[in-house]
Amino acid sequence: MAETTATSTKATSKKMRRQEAEALILSAAEKVFAEAGFGGATMQLIADVAGLPKANLHYYFPTKELLYRQVVQKIFQIWLQAADIFDQADGPEEGIGAYIDAKMEISRRHADGSKVWASEVMHGAPVIQDYLETTLTDWTNGRIEVIERWIAEGRMAPIDPRHLLYMLWATTQHYADFSVQVSTVIGKPRLSDEEFEAVADNLRHIILKGCGIETQTQYLGQNKSNDLNPAE
Repeated sequence: MAETTATSTKATSKKMRRQEAEALILSAAEKVFAEAGFGGATMQLIADVAGLPKANLHYYFPTKELLYRQVVQKIFQIWLQAADIFDQADGPEEGIGAYIDAKMEISRRHADGSKVWASEVMHGAPVIQDYLETTLTDWTNGRIEVIERWIAEGRMAPIDPRHLLYMLWATTQHYADFSVQVSTVIGKPRLSDEEFEAVADNLRHIILKGCGIETQTQYLGQNKSNDLNPAE
């Protein structure tokens, strides 16, 4: 019994070390791919950023292509998990509003991953085309059905659900993919947590109102947005 327990503990410890190493490598790879692109990134550079020998990197991820695909898949799965809010919501205000909040939080926490995805798509999605054709398409069609149901129930204006989703992706991911532009215009190195909250509040107000959705929560964005004015 003691031997079995020791073996199990050893296996668990080995699994945890592997997970920690892979997380470290993926974080470093996100940063390198976001800054250098797939073509400019090298396994040696990623290893240097991760603080690991290159051999260790190849042990967990034998090729740059495999590592890149894992980075893209990671941000994709984070986005999909945030999108579950649609299915759990009582109506459009809760569903769309919470989705905006979740996507803004992802842009704050996972800006590099978002930039890698954006670069991949702008280059024709050579690595993730299968994701776009299957998982993303299926998810999009499922959310379209939810939005169409809300429209049929008279809970929001008869807008095109597909273009609403495109708008949601574009506005929230802008603050990750074009963070340099945003920071330059407002004259600050980066947005604070409070400023990200103000952005989310503004987006909820603009988009929900544009969709003809009556909100039950008070809009506070006007006061919050003062911090987003360019620094004097």
